[in-house]
Amino acid sequence: MTPLAAIIAARIRATGPISLADYMQICLMDSRHGYYATRDPFGAAGDFTTAPEIHQIFGEMCGLALAQAWLDQGQPASFALAEPGPGRGTLMADMLRAMRIVPGMTDAAQIALIEASPHLRQVQKDRLGDVQHLDSVEKLPDMPLFLIGNEFIDALPIRQFQMTPEGWRERMVGLSDDGLRLGLGPVVPLSRPGKPGDIVEDCAEGAAFAESVARRVVAHGGAAILIDYGGWNGYGDTFQALRHHAPEDPLAHPGQADLTAHVDFAALAAAGLRGGAVVSRPMRQGDWLSALGAPARAQRLADAGDQGALAALRRLTDPSEMGHLFKAIAFWPAGAPPVPGFVALEAHADDA
Repeated sequence: MTPLAAIIAARIRATGPISLADYMQICLMDSRHGYYATRDPFGAAGDFTTAPEIHQIFGEMCGLALAQAWLDQGQPASFALAEPGPGRGTLMADMLRAMRIVPGMTDAAQIALIEASPHLRQVQKDRLGDVQHLDSVEKLPDMPLFLIGNEFIDALPIRQFQMTPEGWRERMVGLSDDGLRLGLGPVVPLSRPGKPGDIVEDCAEGAAFAESVARRVVAHGGAAILIDYGGWNGYGDTFQALRHHAPEDPLAHPGQADLTAHVDFAALAAAGLRGGAVVSRPMRQGDWLSALGAPARAQRLADAGDQGALAALRRLTDPSEMGHLFKAIAFWPAGAPPVPGFVALEAHADDA
């Protein structure tokens, strides 16, 4: 039993079963034993690899998309360039390098990283210099906001509900003789259709984050792009753990494995609309990167001697790799041109 497993077990004995949301929060962010609070989980030596760590092409395309949005909105003289959950700072570093080809943009940018982990904050400072760290999106300055979040929502706590003959019941983490186990709590008044055995997931923090970002984009100008893996309705059990680049039981090693769930892009779109923004149709990552010119960029890099560029492009865009599972959605103010590579949701509502 890990140290954090013992702490969780003691809490359950004292107060009863806990929600998956509480379990995820403890496992990922406990100040002494939490996953993100104690380690650098990225790359071959960690537990998983994100798109920015695969190749610079990903960050360059993201940076150029935000750069064109900045140009389209009149080149604000000062703006917040923000990233939630910035990992090692690789995505921001690659975006900034691409943005430097746009005269005046990096001079106007005030970089703001939304990061809860003290360990990762230091990693980001070592990579990017003396950047500003914030605890939440609400702490962003009141100015135009150009934000990109990659694999941020998937690590936010979720709740799960299972349909039974009595109605929806919340899935909870409790105890058995062998340790932690999943069970069902009391019936809850959840107004969603379902048949016995169906599971639905809800990420309240993700929706609140998206709505807050949308409100800021509407109030001050700017654009936001959120990229993650997921689908369109939140049904199904997608709660998962990754340790040493391999899946495992999410209850097996609390604090020592990455815990995530698929993102419900329908919920993000609804949150963006509540915030008053124009919301894009979710795009498959492969389609979006290709529309931005990633294949041509990869070929130029390959011609210049980058032997890994074309293989990286395949990993990022191929349907059998990250190209279809990962998706992107964007927010922008009414009256502004669409963020490059995106089409407003209203125009393709039936295809979402």
